[in-house]
Formats: sequence, C-alpha cells, structure tokens
Amino acid sequence: MTIPTAANQTKARTLFGIGSGNAMEWFDWGVYTTFTPFFASQFFHSGDPVSDVLKTLIVFAVGFIARPFGGLLFGWIADKKGRKLSMTLTVALAAAGSLVIGLSPSYALIGVGASIILVLARLAQGLAHGGELPSAQTYIAEAAPRERRGLWSSLIYFSGTIGQLAGTLLAAILSTVLTQDAMTAYGWRIPFVLGGVFGLYALYMRLRMHETEVFVDEVVLEEPKTGIWQTVKEHPKLLFQVIGLTMGATVLYYVWAISAPAYAINVVHVPAAGALWAGTAAQVVFLIVLPLWGIVSDRIGRRPVLLTAMLGMAVLSFPLNAMLTTSPWSLFVAMSIALVFLGAFSSIGPAVYAEIFPTRIRAIGLAVPYSIAVALFGGTAPYLQTFFASQNMTSTFIWYGIVLGVLSGLVVLTLPETKGIDLKDRSVGAHGRRKSLRAVG
Repeated sequence: MTIPTAANQTKARTLFGIGSGNAMEWFDWGVYTTFTPFFASQFFHSGDPVSDVLKTLIVFAVGFIARPFGGLLFGWIADKKGRKLSMTLTVALAAAGSLVIGLSPSYALIGVGASIILVLARLAQGLAHGGELPSAQTYIAEAAPRERRGLWSSLIYFSGTIGQLAGTLLAAILSTVLTQDAMTAYGWRIPFVLGGVFGLYALYMRLRMHETEVFVDEVVLEEPKTGIWQTVKEHPKLLFQVIGLTMGATVLYYVWAISAPAYAINVVHVPAAGALWAGTAAQVVFLIVLPLWGIVSDRIGRRPVLLTAMLGMAVLSFPLNAMLTTSPWSLFVAMSIALVFLGAFSSIGPAVYAEIFPTRIRAIGLAVPYSIAVALFGGTAPYLQTFFASQNMTSTFIWYGIVLGVLSGLVVLTLPETKGIDLKDRSVGAHGRRKSLRAVG
C-alpha cells in the first residue's frame, strides 16, 4: 500500500502549507486586539471609550472559551483522520469568522445584534484557533528532520508573527493615512475582510499537502491497539505538564507580543501611530531571534533554552514595565527585549510539545490542556492588565505574570531532555519497535 506522505512533497510545499495557514489565523486573531481602540464603539456604544474597550476585550477573552472545545474537536480529527484534514478545516473556519466581523453591521444599525454577531464570530475563530496550533505544531514536528526539529518548529511562531506583524503594519499604515474618524467609521473593517480573502489562498495550500509519515505508519497502516481516550488516560502527567508549561509563557506572550501596542495607546497614552510602528519594529526583532533559538536548542538542548525564557522574563518584568513612557521608542525597546527572551520559548515550544507525546495522542493530548491554559491565562491577560492599570494596581499584574513564569520554569525541570529523539520510536512505546510500513513512492 503506497500512501503519499510529507516525505514525498517538497520542503517548500510543507513550509508554505503550514506557514500560510498559520499566518492567516494569527493575523485574524491578532488584529482584533490591535484594532480594538478603533472598532470598540462600533459594537458597544456606552458613551465611555474605556468601557467600550473593556467590553471588547471581554469578548476577546470569550473567544478563548471556545479554544478548548476547538482543541478537543480538531485534535481528535487530527489524531483520528489526519493532521492535514484538521488544518484545512481550521483555516476555513477562521477565515469565515474574520469575514463576518469585517462585514457586520454596527451597533448604530442593529443595536445589540452587532454585539451578538461579534461574540459568535469570535467563538468560531476560537474553535479554529484551538485546533490550528496543535495540529500545525504536530505536523511540522513530525515532518522535520529530527536533528533540526527545533529550527523547523520555529516556523510556527515565525509564520504566526508574520501574520501578527502584517496586522500591526496594516494598522500603522491605516492610522497614518486615515483620520481617527475614518478609522472608526470603516478603516477597522479592512484587516478583517483581507484576512478572510487571504484564507482562500491558505486553504488552497493546505489542500495540496500530504499527511506526515509518522501518522501514516502509526495510525493509517497499523491499527492502534488502544483507542485515543484510553491512551490519553495512560498519560495524565503529560496533560498537567502542558498546562504548567504554557500558563506562564502565554500570559507573558500576550502581554508583550500581542496587546502591548493597544495597552500603550489606551493606558500609557503613547500616540496611536507611534505605538503601532514601535510594535511592528519589535516584531521584526522577534522574527530574527526565533530561528536562532531553534538552532541553539538543536545544539545544547530544549531545557536550557526554555529556562532562559522563563527566568529571564521573571527577572526583567518590572524593569521592562518601568521603561514604558509616552515615547514610542520606549515601547519599542521594552517590547524588543521581552521578545528576545520570549522567543526562546516560542521558537521550540512546538517541538517540545510534540516530543513528549506519543503519536496516537500527539495532537489532542496537546490541544485540550494547551487550549485550557491559553484560555484561562492568555485570553484574560489583556483584560486583567488593562483593568489593574485602571485601578492603579499595575504592579499586581506584573507580579501575577512573574509568579506564573516561575511556575512554568519549575515545570521545565520535570521534563526529559528530548533534543533529537526519533518520533517514530517515541510513538511505538506501547507497541514495540517495528519497521516502517509506509512504501516510499
């Protein structure tokens, strides 16, 4: 039985297939917070701009509620039917949600109906994003050469940051070209419509991809002796390790990589255009360090790199926040320093997650606990940061991030060193070693 796999397709098809879809989903997800100051009053019209922004950020957190369910659904599809199918479905759903937001009538036209549409669209995107990241991370880890898996895994956040960068850059350009009134009236719609259109290209790229060799060998050609849920029950420690590892990293990431420009605009009162350009420049720094950290991890191991990220951010959190002033330059420097350290985690996280799980549950075993951690900690981070700042309790939130970062660092110490392991050998723990059943065509 000959089944085409990722090993039979070019590296370019693998990288573009993963990268284009991942970038589109991150673009769709990230422009929400970036454009929040401009569209909040279009969906919530309380008369108080700060109140409208807070309500819009609550919807941002609500979107995260759907992520564990998306992880459960699309993680199951990825482990049962294939990584490719799961990734194709998530791209389609995310693009649809983006178009709905971009074309939605405003509060002035349909009242509370606009708020409801926003919530439903974000729930749909939450489902998609909850399934996209675990499926894409699993695919790239299984398709990568094991001695370069750290470098290859950096593609997830590299392509995601390209999407985030595109959104921030678009916001910077629009806020420079358009007036504040024009941005509020129609300018904010542009990124959501573009995200939906770009999703069609990403969908095309995903449809042209093949399944990974590891999945074909383990699930397609060899009937598993245990079901997915039974296998999950056999590895409870891994689920808690994913939550512990993720909770600190996701809070720090969302604070510095996602919501920092919006926070600087609304709370620190950095000029909008300057803050957005500063955020754009800082994300370029992030792009540069991601593959470098991947290379380092392939040489010295995963654990030292992860510990550098968590402990570095714990030490620097207060100094970085103290650097923020009304100058866009202060935002750029603080974001850049933070993203250099966060890049150490983001670059190799996909490889680490894949390397600790058996193939049979590599997607769903990561998807559910990961989505829960991101929903509880990452999804609420922008709101909590803004709320505590409005109550003159900024230091409380900073301590919150530090404590979670230290806890994630402690979880790193419980992980085995997985640099360069063979995922095929890892996948057959319960079945014994066996030769590959896939026919190479």
